Amino acid sequence: MAKEPEKISELDERKVKILVAVIRNYLETGEPVGSRTISKYTDLSLSSATIRNEMADLEEMGYIFQPHTSSGRIPTDKGYRFYVDNLMSEKEREIQEKEDLIIEKADKLEEVLKQAAKLLATNTNYTALVSTPETHRNKLKFLQLSKVDENSILAVIVVEGNIIKNKMIQVGEEMDDDTILKLNLLLNTHLNGLSLEQINLGLITLLKERAGIHTELISSVIDAVADAIRADEDLEIYTSGATNIFKYPELTDSGKATDIINTFENKEELEKIVSASLSENDAGRNEMQVYIGKEMSSPAMHDCSVVTATYDLGDGMRGTIGIVGPKRMNYEKAMGTMKSLMKQLDEIYKKK
Repeated sequence: MAKEPEKISELDERKVKILVAVIRNYLETGEPVGSRTISKYTDLSLSSATIRNEMADLEEMGYIFQPHTSSGRIPTDKGYRFYVDNLMSEKEREIQEKEDLIIEKADKLEEVLKQAAKLLATNTNYTALVSTPETHRNKLKFLQLSKVDENSILAVIVVEGNIIKNKMIQVGEEMDDDTILKLNLLLNTHLNGLSLEQINLGLITLLKERAGIHTELISSVIDAVADAIRADEDLEIYTSGATNIFKYPELTDSGKATDIINTFENKEELEKIVSASLSENDAGRNEMQVYIGKEMSSPAMHDCSVVTATYDLGDGMRGTIGIVGPKRMNYEKAMGTMKSLMKQLDEIYKKK
């Protein structure tokens, strides 16, 4: 989970400028940053000795650290978090869309999402992930029971996003058309427009009482509705650019890259990223989320940053796009590229 942002007022202006200089130099070079480099990079006109003292203070406060004796400093997770939460929000700007960053509309949503993952990886040089829209927060729009034979009833369930699920239900006795019609009326009258959380025990009890001898059928239909609304088994996560990890030396030492790639092959770990992004969006926080280092549960990701955003196709269909890269990623470019893709997805699918 992303932490609450540090406030700029906790650091004076000079320390902020030095911290920014350390972070930006490290983002560009991947090498520890020394006081001499900072004296050339900033407009503070400070001596190397003064800068060293300020950097020592920043190290004591936990914003930077010295990886080796006599080397320069690199940002800590706390330093990156400060940079992302404060400086990025202050200087956020729209990045012009590149001509090659164009999603082509396809008949199948999965093809569009695969395109988005590939474009995201190609244009950022990081690893990209795009999930299919989750529907477990959706509401029931309509259901239809139809007789197949004397022992089988087909339940056709339509949820928000016009996602259709079919469920064959076995019954112990033959049901006539009039009975099925009455059950359709009963179920649609009481269930249409409800989310899974609203279909509570009291409502289920009421439906069973009014269904008379057909309580088992009601139970089977409720279970089918719950499965259709959850639709967890339908979640797909498309990834692209996994080998981009090898471009960053800090992620290839001691088999780190292999561990990260293995994480991308683990659906459970990717689902945690998707779930966290959607939960943050539900809580009304920023549309983009940044998770740095140990803010992620998987130890394999502790040397990475993950930037995610929630796209919304309307009718309750929401999914996650994200990138995984080193903590020294180009956050501005990453966020700008993701915004461009989200805008295109909206233009292709969202109802006007």
